[in-house]
Amino acid sequence: MAETVRPGLRFGVVHDFRNTPTTGMDTAAMYAAVMEQVVWLDGLGLDLVWFTEHHFMEDGYLPSWIPIAAALAARTKHARFSCDVCLLPFNHPVRLAEDLAVLDNISGGRVELGVGMGYALHEFRGFGLPVARRVSLTDEGIAILRHCFTGEKFSFAGKRYNLTDVQIRPGYVQPGGPPLWVAAMSEAGAQRSARFDTNLLPQGPRSTVLDPWRAALTDSGRDPAGYRVGIIRSCLVTDDRDRDWPAVRDAERYRMSTYAKFQEQLGSGAGGVQGNTEATRIPQAWIIGDVDHCVRELTAFIREYGITDIVTWAVPPGLRPEQMNPSLERLFRDVVPRVKAAFG
Repeated sequence: MAETVRPGLRFGVVHDFRNTPTTGMDTAAMYAAVMEQVVWLDGLGLDLVWFTEHHFMEDGYLPSWIPIAAALAARTKHARFSCDVCLLPFNHPVRLAEDLAVLDNISGGRVELGVGMGYALHEFRGFGLPVARRVSLTDEGIAILRHCFTGEKFSFAGKRYNLTDVQIRPGYVQPGGPPLWVAAMSEAGAQRSARFDTNLLPQGPRSTVLDPWRAALTDSGRDPAGYRVGIIRSCLVTDDRDRDWPAVRDAERYRMSTYAKFQEQLGSGAGGVQGNTEATRIPQAWIIGDVDHCVRELTAFIREYGITDIVTWAVPPGLRPEQMNPSLERLFRDVVPRVKAAFG
């Protein structure tokens, strides 16, 4: 058996483009400032830029990530673009595959795709879809994307999609298309990722998302060490926590309150994650401290959970990009190189 090639560590930023009144910026100015930030970070060796997707939000939460990724791909040289996550029930998989093919060519093969089912009821209502279809739309969507990424002509007959003689043109720069990720908030999500042979975006307890995924890969003869595991784990690099953390903390509370409302609407009886508490989840709380502290915490976290890809919230909602730039500069200039060196 060939030796498994272990993927190297990658670090990046994640953006949702939420613009609250406290920023004092209009949306166009916010987009321009974020783009300048990403271009600047690309020059510092940024590996990843992720985007998140939600719809019909008063604060302008990013509903469509591919246009901004394309704009940034044309202005950057190094960073790879992906999402955590693209809500597959709201994206026709063939149209998504075409958009990704264009983005893959614009970026020179620097695009990946993370997908999830979605759970905000107002979004399903807005798109005129029953929330009960989210599993079938996601499973069929992933299967169709896999067909699309081969570049070969195919047909598909399913419960939600029936397609005839589909072939994606232009072709992808990356052989086999963009690397595919699946987000998992439960064991069912972990099994979905293993079934479709994807990288993993764990968003729940280790015992129900990470361990079952690795076990499923191993049981089928695949080595989990050859796959990527990515997560949002933010860092605030600062020598003065009392000065710099309160504004970020307030922004974080606002950000998390939205997701709590989504989950409350869905309810545990309609897909809520059993046992998914702060005590059992894979940690995603902010790491706050000086360079040495951030290096220690990130290194320990990576070793504990086998993470390969980590992104930090670059502009928490309500803040302006320039408020986060000093921390981001220290993160990618001083922290990330030391963490990477610790793993060879």
